[in-house]
Amino acid sequence: RLEMRNFGVKVCVIEPGYFKTMITNVENLEKNFLSSWQKLPEEIKASYGEDYLRQFVAMLKVLQKGYNSDLSLVTNCMEHALTSLHPRTRYSAGWDAKLLYLPLSYLPSALSDAL
Repeated sequence: RLEMRNFGVKVCVIEPGYFKTMITNVENLEKNFLSSWQKLPEEIKASYGEDYLRQFVAMLKVLQKGYNSDLSLVTNCMEHALTSLHPRTRYSAGWDAKLLYLPLSYLPSALSDAL
């Protein structure tokens, strides 16, 4: 973002939360995760354990229930960034982005990584 300022280009960062899309589709994620899991060496699988695999898939299913389906929250941010006379530097789309990621972005990396 800052590198482009010297060229007169204003860059806006749009940080969406989790939305219901094909990227966040649990069936696709589970299929890809299981495919990757099966390709792992046995010693790595043993390090994580089968419980990790089951818990990860279960967590995906729980998280998906909170995904937002209103993509206009993201496209409205895009529209504002493109058409506003004074666009913001950073946009957060979705309740989870505002509630979780925005406050975390102000913390030192070491602390936010621990959370």
